[in-house]
Amino acid sequence: LLFSVEERVTLVRTALKDNPNVQVCSYDGLTVDFAYSQGVKVLVRGLRVISDFELEYQMALTNQKLCSEVDTVCLMTNLEHAFLSSSVVKEICMAGGNVSDLVPPAVAQALQRKREDKTRT
Repeated sequence: LLFSVEERVTLVRTALKDNPNVQVCSYDGLTVDFAYSQGVKVLVRGLRVISDFELEYQMALTNQKLCSEVDTVCLMTNLEHAFLSSSVVKEICMAGGNVSDLVPPAVAQALQRKREDKTRT
């Protein structure tokens, strides 16, 4: 992994700092179990491409079997983001490309630092 759990939590918190309705937490174990323990009733998942649907559908059915009190809702992405994945963004940055239009500013800066650290070693 390029970023540790702590780094990822910090980056997400920074990106969402102006939204007081969002809480960023890390956890171990099953997402559905964590959601239930936090009183969450609905998991919101994103769909980019058709292949995402099959995995998300399977996961939603499994989560329903594990914990029927938590539902899953899937939302389709805007066309402009359908091609994005963390792997693609990391590859672009590590190859020297500009990702500033693809991720929040703090993430672009952190990726650039990782790239610079990697080129020094």
